[in-house]
Amino acid sequence: MNLKNSTIVLTGASGGIGTAVARALAQQGAMLLLVGRHAESLDALAAQLPGKHQPVVADIASDSGRRVIEQQCAQHGEIDLLVNLAGTLDFQLFEQQPDTVIEQIINTNLLSPMLLTRRLIPLLKTRPEAAIVNVGSTFGSIGHPGFTSYCASKFGLRGFTEALRRELADTPIRVFYLAPRATATNLNSDAVTALNKALGNKTDSPQQVANALLQLVNSNRHQHFMGWPEKLFVRINALFPGIVHSALAKKVPLIKQYAEHRLDEK
Repeated sequence: MNLKNSTIVLTGASGGIGTAVARALAQQGAMLLLVGRHAESLDALAAQLPGKHQPVVADIASDSGRRVIEQQCAQHGEIDLLVNLAGTLDFQLFEQQPDTVIEQIINTNLLSPMLLTRRLIPLLKTRPEAAIVNVGSTFGSIGHPGFTSYCASKFGLRGFTEALRRELADTPIRVFYLAPRATATNLNSDAVTALNKALGNKTDSPQQVANALLQLVNSNRHQHFMGWPEKLFVRINALFPGIVHSALAKKVPLIKQYAEHRLDEK
């Protein structure tokens, strides 16, 4: 996909990964509609990027916020690419996780991008070439203790992406799925960072995720799983889930230790 002079909607623009993705896309010559909840952060980001970009202050988790985004896109007149990046994370044992947190995770990570995408498909269809990128996670393919609600949301996003890709196969819209592994952002609590270190999990930078996103939309592939051995575990879990289950089950006591330590800090 030619990103030069394209118009791109980027949700979660002022987050750690969002900022890196915004810079990468702007450097390709794209014009960005930077979506986020905080005007000051969006204005600062827009001022740092090459080219002219439009901050859109809206909460994708609300109907009114999605309506604002749709209206801004309609006023602009054309949308070539939608990047559903906004998300939230909570590391906690499921039985101890409040209902409100579970609802927030499912709403932000799954339901909101689905509803926003549905609103913007008519605009995307008018372009000779268009795309949707849903940013998921390795945990959208591997159920991991301590991240049950997050996994559920990302498993759902991956299924949504697959079904929508097939549903839009006779349109100009391509649908991509990008699955980062652990990434160094503010979404990670101290407990998550400590757990990754204890488990020996490698962590990518936001710039690595941004680079992977650019490579994906310019490729003939429809999905990309980042990291090794994470992408291997995704394949093993799909074919032989018992192997991955046994490996993770052995780590449950360690995972619970860090999850319970997180609760002690509250």
